[in-house]
Amino acid sequence: MRPGWAARAALPAFPWDRLAPYAEKARAHPGGVVDLSIGTPVDPTPQVVQQALARAADAPGYPLTIGMPAVRAALVDWVGRRLGATVSERQVVPTIGSKETVALLPSLLGLAPGTKVLFPRLAYPTYDVGARLAGCVPVPVDDVTAQDPAGVGLVWINSPSNPTGAVLPPDELRRIVAWGREHGVLVASDECYLELGWDAEPVSVLHPSICGDSTDGVLALHSLSKRSNLAGYRAGFTVGDADAVAVIIEARKHIGLLVPAPVQSALVAALGDQQHVDEQKARYAARRARLKPAVEAAGFTIDHSQAGLYLWATRGEPCWDTVAALAAAGILVGPGEFYGEDGHSHVRIALTATDERIEEAVGRLAGLA
Repeated sequence: MRPGWAARAALPAFPWDRLAPYAEKARAHPGGVVDLSIGTPVDPTPQVVQQALARAADAPGYPLTIGMPAVRAALVDWVGRRLGATVSERQVVPTIGSKETVALLPSLLGLAPGTKVLFPRLAYPTYDVGARLAGCVPVPVDDVTAQDPAGVGLVWINSPSNPTGAVLPPDELRRIVAWGREHGVLVASDECYLELGWDAEPVSVLHPSICGDSTDGVLALHSLSKRSNLAGYRAGFTVGDADAVAVIIEARKHIGLLVPAPVQSALVAALGDQQHVDEQKARYAARRARLKPAVEAAGFTIDHSQAGLYLWATRGEPCWDTVAALAAAGILVGPGEFYGEDGHSHVRIALTATDERIEEAVGRLAGLA
């Protein structure tokens, strides 16, 4: 590495590389691997979306960073219908998936090096990475509102949670929003799994019952990857505080972060069609109904897992021991340690496999009981 390349805060090793030996072991199973480690969709992209993408395939010019007018109108409409929030087109911006914003938000906002970025102790690793990329200080916390606000520039919340599937109660969301506003700290809510509630109904941080009649000091991030099987399209958006959105747009213009025009058309189609969302949720519900009792019967305790695409499971041992035992049965899962030290005895088990593979997992789990 050349001198100066490591001047910013060092990034952690990419966690999934550590899973490679267990993946190889699982693939060696006579029946093949059942990969429940990563939440990548396996079902077809809805026809209504594919058709919209194809119709917009002739796109020789550069798309607008702020999104074409149809996109902005669709976002405003969807936020009103689904999140119950009233926003203007100045408060929305389409993004290249949601991970772009998770990883770059501290940088896009221009947070000064050394600024603290708070996020849950059990969390998607990219909150930490995004802080480090900006030269900020990543701080995992249990309770945002119990923190000293000095030096804090951004708070991340994630409900439903990845990896645990926990849903923050409305009272807690209100406390966090109030704390952020009191101390002038932006609250960014990662809501990528909002439409996949099972034992609890998630509510957006933008809902008037949470943030009142103003979205000041609050941002929400959404992705179409899970709800619409669009992970390969990289379609998402950010919505909320008008000043924050304006700063994000300006920075993205300079960087050249543009959602491709065909993807923008697909995004409009996906947001305008609720039927495919309901159908996909029903598929995941059926898979969850088969997999959850099988995991429990195999001696696991499932914690949280009220929503989203994962079961947060433990059998009271180091997570890598669990990963190894399941890999020997041809089942690959995510070690909880990837999401923070508090995950050392849990594994994350994804629902994102075909019906056939879920059934195969159920059978193999029965052999572990």
